[in-house]
Amino acid sequence: MPGATAVGITYNDGVLLAAEKRVSYGNFVVNKNTKKTFNVTDYVGAACAGMVADMQVLVRQVSALSKIRKLETRRDVEPNSVAKLMSVIMFERRYFPLLTQVVVGGITTGKPEIYTLDPLGSVLPDRYAAVGTGAEMALGVMDAEYEENMDEEKATNLALKAIRSSIQRDSASGDGIDILIINKKGSNENTFPAL
Repeated sequence: MPGATAVGITYNDGVLLAAEKRVSYGNFVVNKNTKKTFNVTDYVGAACAGMVADMQVLVRQVSALSKIRKLETRRDVEPNSVAKLMSVIMFERRYFPLLTQVVVGGITTGKPEIYTLDPLGSVLPDRYAAVGTGAEMALGVMDAEYEENMDEEKATNLALKAIRSSIQRDSASGDGIDILIINKKGSNENTFPAL
């Protein structure tokens, strides 16, 4: 599995999804400026680790199906529905899996939600999560410093600290950090340096 680090954090007003920008395959750095955070709908996003082509295909397919669902129901698709849809697609391909791990997050009418999916489509809800080869380092930081009802600035700083800690120890992660913030106003993206 190609390396990467992606995290998701819920905070008081929304969800923050972050991923570093390096694409590596074994010891080879393929690209240093790849986007691994995606808007799926206006209020749901995804951060991915693994094969970039598989990430892009999965997100495009789920985004298109979510738009169709929104037209049918005339309301926004909930984050858990997006996660379940991804899960079904990934499980259908279990014999030829999409080699990607995904953190899906978004805001609903009630509260912010995050779900982690593995390549076979297991869906695990959580308040914060990390995937990829740098997940152990990132989770160590988030386990120690995550607080309920953090504000956006604290959540951003925590995500940056978590990914930067994985960049320090995981050679497959690096070259900048993309952060996608989703709240009731919509979504906002920023890029930060790796260190």
